[in-house]
Amino acid sequence: MEEKILIVDDDQNICELLRLYLEKEGYKTIVAFDGQQAIDYAKNCEPDLILLDIMLPKFDGWQVCREVRKWSQTPIIMLTAKGETFDKILGLELGADDYITKPFDTKEVIARIKAVLRRAAGSGKPEISEVKYDKLKINLTNYELVVDGKLIDTPPKELELIYHLASNPNRVYTRDQLLDEVWGFDYYGDSRTVDVHVKRIREKLENISDEWSLKTVWGVGYKFEVK
Repeated sequence: MEEKILIVDDDQNICELLRLYLEKEGYKTIVAFDGQQAIDYAKNCEPDLILLDIMLPKFDGWQVCREVRKWSQTPIIMLTAKGETFDKILGLELGADDYITKPFDTKEVIARIKAVLRRAAGSGKPEISEVKYDKLKINLTNYELVVDGKLIDTPPKELELIYHLASNPNRVYTRDQLLDEVWGFDYYGDSRTVDVHVKRIREKLENISDEWSLKTVWGVGYKFEVK
Protein backbone atom coordinates (compact mmCIF):
# COMPACT_ATOMS: atom_id res chain seq x y z
CA MET A 1 0.00 0.00 0.00
CA GLU A 2 1.31 3.45 -0.94
CA GLU A 3 2.25 5.64 1.99
CA LYS A 4 0.52 8.99 2.15
CA ILE A 5 2.38 12.23 2.90
CA LEU A 6 0.63 15.45 3.94
CA ILE A 7 2.64 18.48 2.73
CA VAL A 8 1.88 21.69 4.64
CA ASP A 9 3.39 24.97 3.39
CA ASP A 10 1.94 28.31 2.31
CA ASP A 11 4.47 28.54 -0.54
CA GLN A 12 2.79 26.83 -3.50
CA ASN A 13 6.10 26.46 -5.38
CA ILE A 14 7.63 24.50 -2.48
CA CYS A 15 4.51 22.34 -2.22
CA GLU A 16 4.61 21.56 -5.92
CA LEU A 17 8.33 20.74 -5.82
CA LEU A 18 7.87 18.39 -2.86
CA ARG A 19 4.78 16.82 -4.40
CA LEU A 20 6.63 16.01 -7.66
CA TYR A 21 9.62 14.45 -5.90
CA LEU A 22 7.52 12.48 -3.41
CA GLU A 23 5.21 11.08 -6.08
CA LYS A 24 8.26 10.13 -8.14
CA GLU A 25 9.40 8.10 -5.10
CA GLY A 26 6.03 6.33 -5.02
CA TYR A 27 4.27 8.24 -2.24
CA LYS A 28 0.76 9.61 -2.39
CA THR A 29 0.53 13.29 -1.48
CA ILE A 30 -1.99 15.71 0.00
CA VAL A 31 -1.27 19.45 0.10
CA ALA A 32 -2.44 22.01 2.65
CA PHE A 33 -1.61 25.73 2.47
CA ASP A 34 -2.57 26.85 5.98
CA GLY A 35 -2.75 25.52 9.52
CA GLN A 36 -6.50 24.94 9.56
CA GLN A 37 -6.35 22.87 6.37
CA ALA A 38 -3.47 20.92 7.84
CA ILE A 39 -5.45 19.99 10.95
CA ASP A 40 -8.51 19.04 8.90
CA TYR A 41 -6.50 16.87 6.49
CA ALA A 42 -4.51 15.25 9.29
CA LYS A 43 -7.76 14.24 10.96
CA ASN A 44 -9.77 13.19 7.90
CA CYS A 45 -7.18 11.83 5.45
CA GLU A 46 -5.05 9.82 7.91
CA PRO A 47 -1.61 10.51 6.36
CA ASP A 48 1.35 8.29 7.21
CA LEU A 49 3.61 11.33 7.70
CA ILE A 50 3.26 15.13 7.82
CA LEU A 51 5.80 17.58 6.37
CA LEU A 52 4.93 20.71 8.34
CA ASP A 53 6.16 24.24 7.77
CA ILE A 54 6.30 26.48 10.84
CA MET A 55 5.28 29.84 9.32
CA LEU A 56 1.67 29.30 8.22
CA PRO A 57 -1.53 31.37 7.98
CA LYS A 58 -4.33 30.79 10.53
CA PHE A 59 -2.37 28.39 12.78
CA ASP A 60 1.41 28.14 12.78
CA GLY A 61 3.20 24.80 12.56
CA TRP A 62 3.71 24.58 16.31
CA GLN A 63 -0.04 24.96 16.92
CA VAL A 64 -0.77 22.36 14.25
CA CYS A 65 1.73 19.94 15.78
CA ARG A 66 0.27 20.46 19.26
CA GLU A 67 -3.28 19.89 17.96
CA VAL A 68 -2.43 16.77 15.94
CA ARG A 69 -0.66 15.24 18.92
CA LYS A 70 -3.93 15.38 20.89
CA TRP A 71 -5.29 12.45 18.88
CA SER A 72 -2.52 11.05 16.67
CA GLN A 73 1.08 9.83 16.74
CA THR A 74 1.48 10.33 12.98
CA PRO A 75 5.17 11.14 12.31
CA ILE A 76 5.80 14.88 11.81
CA ILE A 77 8.84 16.50 10.16
CA MET A 78 9.00 20.25 10.71
CA LEU A 79 10.10 22.50 7.82
CA THR A 80 11.54 25.85 8.88
CA ALA A 81 13.43 28.74 7.37
CA LYS A 82 14.83 29.42 10.80
CA GLY A 83 17.98 27.67 11.92
CA GLU A 84 17.75 28.71 15.55
CA THR A 85 18.16 25.98 18.14
CA PHE A 86 15.08 27.21 20.04
CA ASP A 87 12.79 26.51 17.09
CA LYS A 88 14.17 23.01 16.67
CA ILE A 89 13.89 22.19 20.36
CA LEU A 90 10.35 23.56 20.61
CA GLY A 91 9.20 21.48 17.66
CA LEU A 92 10.68 18.31 19.13
CA GLU A 93 9.21 19.06 22.56
CA LEU A 94 5.76 19.47 20.99
CA GLY A 95 6.04 16.00 19.49
CA ALA A 96 7.73 16.47 16.10
CA ASP A 97 9.91 13.55 15.00
CA ASP A 98 12.47 15.50 13.00
CA TYR A 99 13.13 18.90 11.43
CA ILE A 100 14.62 20.19 8.17
CA THR A 101 15.91 23.73 7.67
CA LYS A 102 15.13 25.64 4.48
CA PRO A 103 16.52 25.87 1.91
CA PHE A 104 16.66 22.10 1.73
CA ASP A 105 17.88 19.50 -0.71
CA THR A 106 14.99 17.32 -1.91
CA LYS A 107 17.20 14.23 -1.60
CA GLU A 108 17.67 15.02 2.09
CA VAL A 109 13.90 15.40 2.52
CA ILE A 110 13.31 11.99 0.93
CA ALA A 111 16.02 10.40 3.08
CA ARG A 112 14.58 11.94 6.27
CA ILE A 113 11.06 10.79 5.36
CA LYS A 114 12.23 7.21 4.79
CA ALA A 115 14.17 7.20 8.04
CA VAL A 116 11.27 8.56 10.10
CA LEU A 117 8.80 6.12 8.53
CA ARG A 118 11.17 3.22 9.29
CA ARG A 119 11.45 4.32 12.90
CA ALA A 120 7.69 4.70 13.17
CA ALA A 121 7.10 1.24 11.72
CA GLY A 122 9.57 -0.29 14.16
CA SER A 123 8.33 1.46 17.27
CA GLY A 124 4.64 0.65 17.20
CA LYS A 125 2.97 -0.86 20.22
CA PRO A 126 3.25 -4.62 20.35
CA GLU A 127 0.19 -6.43 19.15
CA ILE A 128 -2.00 -7.52 22.03
CA SER A 129 -2.92 -11.21 21.95
CA GLU A 130 -6.46 -11.18 23.26
CA VAL A 131 -9.82 -12.77 22.51
CA LYS A 132 -13.16 -11.61 23.89
CA TYR A 133 -16.58 -13.18 24.14
CA ASP A 134 -19.65 -12.52 26.27
CA LYS A 135 -18.40 -12.19 29.89
CA LEU A 136 -15.03 -13.64 28.89
CA LYS A 137 -11.66 -12.06 28.09
CA ILE A 138 -8.48 -14.07 27.57
CA ASN A 139 -5.31 -12.00 27.30
CA LEU A 140 -2.20 -13.96 26.38
CA THR A 141 0.02 -10.86 26.44
CA ASN A 142 -0.55 -10.28 30.16
CA TYR A 143 -1.63 -13.87 30.94
CA GLU A 144 -4.98 -12.75 32.32
CA LEU A 145 -8.32 -14.54 32.36
CA VAL A 146 -11.28 -12.27 33.12
CA VAL A 147 -14.58 -14.05 33.69
CA ASP A 148 -17.75 -12.01 34.25
CA GLY A 149 -15.63 -8.99 35.10
CA LYS A 150 -13.42 -10.81 37.62
CA LEU A 151 -9.74 -11.59 37.18
CA ILE A 152 -9.31 -15.34 37.68
CA ASP A 153 -6.00 -16.79 38.83
CA THR A 154 -5.07 -19.24 36.07
CA PRO A 155 -1.90 -21.30 35.55
CA PRO A 156 -0.10 -20.42 32.29
CA LYS A 157 -0.76 -23.69 30.49
CA GLU A 158 -4.49 -23.58 31.26
CA LEU A 159 -4.65 -20.04 29.92
CA GLU A 160 -2.69 -20.98 26.80
CA LEU A 161 -5.05 -23.89 26.20
CA ILE A 162 -8.28 -21.89 26.48
CA TYR A 163 -6.76 -19.06 24.43
CA HIS A 164 -5.83 -21.50 21.66
CA LEU A 165 -9.31 -23.01 21.58
CA ALA A 166 -11.14 -19.66 21.82
CA SER A 167 -8.96 -18.18 19.06
CA ASN A 168 -10.32 -20.86 16.72
CA PRO A 169 -14.02 -21.03 17.60
CA ASN A 170 -15.97 -24.15 16.59
CA ARG A 171 -12.83 -25.94 15.39
CA VAL A 172 -12.44 -29.43 16.81
CA TYR A 173 -8.99 -30.40 18.12
CA THR A 174 -7.80 -33.87 19.01
CA ARG A 175 -5.85 -34.29 22.23
CA ASP A 176 -2.68 -34.94 20.25
CA GLN A 177 -3.16 -31.74 18.24
CA LEU A 178 -3.53 -29.75 21.44
CA LEU A 179 -0.44 -31.37 22.91
CA ASP A 180 1.52 -30.45 19.79
CA GLU A 181 0.19 -26.90 19.43
CA VAL A 182 -0.09 -25.82 23.08
CA TRP A 183 2.50 -27.94 24.90
CA GLY A 184 4.86 -28.25 21.95
CA PHE A 185 6.29 -31.09 19.90
CA ASP A 186 8.84 -31.90 22.58
CA TYR A 187 6.15 -32.85 25.11
CA TYR A 188 6.10 -36.58 25.77
CA GLY A 189 3.45 -36.75 28.46
CA ASP A 190 0.14 -38.57 28.52
CA SER A 191 -2.69 -37.11 26.41
CA ARG A 192 -4.85 -37.26 29.55
CA THR A 193 -2.96 -34.10 30.56
CA VAL A 194 -5.30 -32.25 28.18
CA ASP A 195 -8.37 -33.72 29.91
CA VAL A 196 -7.12 -32.58 33.32
CA HIS A 197 -6.54 -29.02 32.07
CA VAL A 198 -9.92 -28.88 30.33
CA LYS A 199 -11.61 -30.02 33.55
CA ARG A 200 -9.93 -27.23 35.52
CA ILE A 201 -10.82 -24.63 32.88
CA ARG A 202 -14.46 -25.76 32.91
CA GLU A 203 -14.61 -25.21 36.66
CA LYS A 204 -13.63 -21.59 36.05
CA LEU A 205 -16.07 -21.04 33.17
CA GLU A 206 -19.09 -23.01 34.36
CA ASN A 207 -22.51 -21.39 33.78
CA ILE A 208 -21.03 -18.03 32.78
CA SER A 209 -22.67 -17.53 29.37
CA ASP A 210 -25.07 -19.30 27.04
CA GLU A 211 -23.35 -17.79 24.00
CA TRP A 212 -20.28 -20.04 24.15
CA SER A 213 -19.05 -23.20 25.87
CA LEU A 214 -16.07 -25.53 26.07
CA LYS A 215 -17.38 -28.72 24.48
CA THR A 216 -16.21 -32.31 24.42
CA VAL A 217 -16.50 -33.94 21.01
CA TRP A 218 -16.78 -37.57 21.97
CA GLY A 219 -14.22 -39.85 20.35
CA VAL A 220 -12.31 -36.85 18.94
CA GLY A 221 -11.34 -34.10 21.39
CA TYR A 222 -12.48 -30.58 22.27
CA LYS A 223 -13.72 -27.35 20.77
CA PHE A 224 -14.69 -23.85 21.92
CA GLU A 225 -18.26 -23.66 20.65
CA VAL A 226 -19.77 -20.30 19.80
CA LYS A 227 -23.52 -20.25 19.16
